[in-house]
Formats: sequence, structure tokens, C-alpha cells
Amino acid sequence: MPTVRDLQAMAGEEPITMLTAYDAVTASIVDDTGVDVILVGDSMGNAVLGHDDTLPVTLDEMASRVGAVARGADDALVVADMPFLSFGADERESIQNCGRMLKEEGANAVKLESGPHTIELTERLTDLGIPTMAHLGLTPQSVNQTGYTRQATGHEEAEEIVDLAREHEAAGAFALVLEHIPANLAAQVTETVDIPTIGIGAGGDCDGQVLVFTDVVGLSESSPPFAEQFGDVRGEVADAVDEYIDAVESGEFPGESHSHTEDELDELY
Repeated sequence: MPTVRDLQAMAGEEPITMLTAYDAVTASIVDDTGVDVILVGDSMGNAVLGHDDTLPVTLDEMASRVGAVARGADDALVVADMPFLSFGADERESIQNCGRMLKEEGANAVKLESGPHTIELTERLTDLGIPTMAHLGLTPQSVNQTGYTRQATGHEEAEEIVDLAREHEAAGAFALVLEHIPANLAAQVTETVDIPTIGIGAGGDCDGQVLVFTDVVGLSESSPPFAEQFGDVRGEVADAVDEYIDAVESGEFPGESHSHTEDELDELY
């Protein structure tokens, strides 16, 4: 299993691959492919739990999913995405919530949707041995303030992204997710900091890339413009279910090979 130091050593040397997963089965599949990092994202809110956004995801829901993914993954670095209001309001509670993901659920690190308010927390978590990944740009937990539009398109916002990247690196963040920002800004951030940058909708100059699993395999009904569907799992699942229904309705399933009989039970009455 790679450590955060192993991941940092990859920056500028080989591309880092990161995917989300929300259960043990998916984690096992993704892990077997050799992906470097599995993010248990709060994207589970709209990807698998049926919510319109990530805000309703609870700490207990995240903990349950992190534990499942950690049990399903043997080699990838498992990162727990801290859900809305599980950090930031109170330092003690924030530390306890983040620590729970490592101590009780088996994660290797946590990720915080970051801003000026997470700099000191990142430093404190790092000091306590909780590896912390920062996240700048489009931060879905701020949807009510920013929406889902591209971020940092002007000079002032772009400079703030660069400054926050530097400050979180100085605070001890081991990596940085850059979401839905201009590719040339992401390239400048990547050049500015020594920790790995992992992009999502941030161009190809980042040290790595992350996407949501359901988008990658084609399980989502629709995907964001910066994602790519590399398969059609939704179609395959629908075909399999159709075949199952047809087989039951026609009497083809279950067949003799799916059942057994006991001779001594033939004449119970």
C-alpha cells in the first residue's frame, strides 16, 4: 500500500490515478486495476444516495462507506472525504471526526474542501498524524454560494487559489485536488507547489487525475462536461436485468441446475 510519501514522490515523475468508490465490491475492482488512490467521496450524495448534492451526507454515512472501501482495498491509498459540517466549526470536534476515519474505519488520509478556514486545521491534523489532502477550486459543499460553475476565471480569484495552495502546502497538506478551474491556472499551481496536484476538470498539467467512479464506467445518467465515460455499465446492467425478467417470466429460470430435490421428501402427505 502506498504511503503519502510514496504519492508525493510520484509528483512530476509519473501520473497519479485516483477514483472514487463507495463500497467494498467497487473498491476491490478499482484496487485490482492498480489505481493509486481511492477517494471515498462525499459525491456519494448525488452519485449513489439519490440526493441532489453532497450536503446531506452525514458523518456516519461517510464512516460506514469508508470502512467498506478500506476492507475492499488492499493496495490503494484510501482517502476519506470529510462531509459538510463535519469539520471547521470546532477544532476539537473536527479532529475527532477526521481521526475516526483512520482509527475506526481504516482510511489512510482525509480530504477537506479547503479555504482560509482550513489552514490551521490542516496543520493541526498533520501534527497529530492525520495526513490531509486539500481541495481548492470548485468545492461542492459551497454549492449554495458558488453553484457548479467553473471557478477562478478572474485574476483575483486565481491569485487566491495560488496563495491558498501555498498556504496549505506550508500547513502540511500532502496533496491538492484542483477542481473545475482553468487549465493554465492549474498548471501554474502545479509549478508553484511541491506537493502533488490532482485535477478534475483542471487540464492535463496536474500531477494526477480523479473522476467519480459512476461517471468513468458509464453508470451515471449524465456526467459533468469535464468527465469521460469509458464504459456503458448502465446499459450492461439494464440488459442483464431484462434477461433475468424474461427468464423468470418464460419459466427458463430457475432450471434444474439451479435447484435440487430430496427423494425422501416426495411423499410427505
